Amino acid sequence: MSQTLDRGLQVLPLLAQGPTGLGEVAEHLGVHKSTALRLLRTLHEHGLVYRQSDQRYRLGARLFALAQEAMESLDVREIAHPHLVRLNEACGHTVHLAVHEEGEVLYIDKVDSRYPVRMYSRIGKPVALTVAAVAKVLLSDLPEAERRTLAEGLDYPLYTPRSTPHAAAFLKELAAVREQGWATDLGGHEESINCVAAPIRGADGRTVAAMSVSTPHVVVPRDELLALLPLVRRTADAISGEFSGRPPTKDTP
Repeated sequence: MSQTLDRGLQVLPLLAQGPTGLGEVAEHLGVHKSTALRLLRTLHEHGLVYRQSDQRYRLGARLFALAQEAMESLDVREIAHPHLVRLNEACGHTVHLAVHEEGEVLYIDKVDSRYPVRMYSRIGKPVALTVAAVAKVLLSDLPEAERRTLAEGLDYPLYTPRSTPHAAAFLKELAAVREQGWATDLGGHEESINCVAAPIRGADGRTVAAMSVSTPHVVVPRDELLALLPLVRRTADAISGEFSGRPPTKDTP
């Protein structure tokens, strides 16, 4: 039984590359055509593969439905929370998790700093789109045309002298974030608060959430906070790996 299951698991990635004939499947598995045919028939009965009119096989609709159901049942907050707690224990600072929903970026989890100076952020509260590091991470993943439309439709309040002043500057920053894979807010919303953020990605590589570490400048100067970036990125990569079902990237800086 385990050998049959193993062969079935070998067939699915093969068919993911495109429609495949019985002979190719048998050759790939190293078995006789009759054995491959029995396996394909079983997978076909369960809707995992589909036989086309040209007698070649491709992945079946049931497989895509199962994948969609699995993705919809995933709770990024539930998966991320233990990682956020460990990061907080390692660095001692406030850790946030945020998502982009219906035009807003919202905090969906927070682990407070161990220091007396606390952040006023709250779970469920929208962030300032044009300055928050988590917002930059999430919005940078949008297609270019969508980024441009969004940026040109935003207001750009000058919370501090470091705030993003206009759409052109925001688009330039989003392009840089997209390229480097992380973002900062160094006094852009509150002069005394600095933040670094990294993306959490799904199996398709798209950003599904963003996580960050935030600190008051009186506790950690900007340079020291930036030194935490490798730890933040490793944590985000570990969450991404667990969320998407793939191993985390070992060479993340």
